[in-house]
Amino acid sequence: MRIVFAVFTLVAILIFAIAITTWKSEKAVGFFTGIKPPKVKNVKAYNHAVAKIWFVFAVIFELLGLPFLWIGGDSVYGLIVSIFVMIWALGLIITYLIVEQKYKK
Repeated sequence: MRIVFAVFTLVAILIFAIAITTWKSEKAVGFFTGIKPPKVKNVKAYNHAVAKIWFVFAVIFELLGLPFLWIGGDSVYGLIVSIFVMIWALGLIITYLIVEQKYKK
């Protein structure tokens, strides 16, 4: 299960890198793949808000992977984590849509 934790850590690091890139960007960033970013009133504040969403998502994603260091191979925890990750991803999308409405022109 250490491999599963390593995968969780790699994904969290990639999400954290996305957050850093978003934070430093001077142009409005897109959130969804293949969709142009919205026209916003304050680009810097919008990018920082989106980056904060990514930072929080990365930290919680890593925390969800921590128990894989201690559980055995055939554990119900894997199913529980999968459900929590899906719910958290939906929360991520909803949070972004709220941020987008706040900063949209």
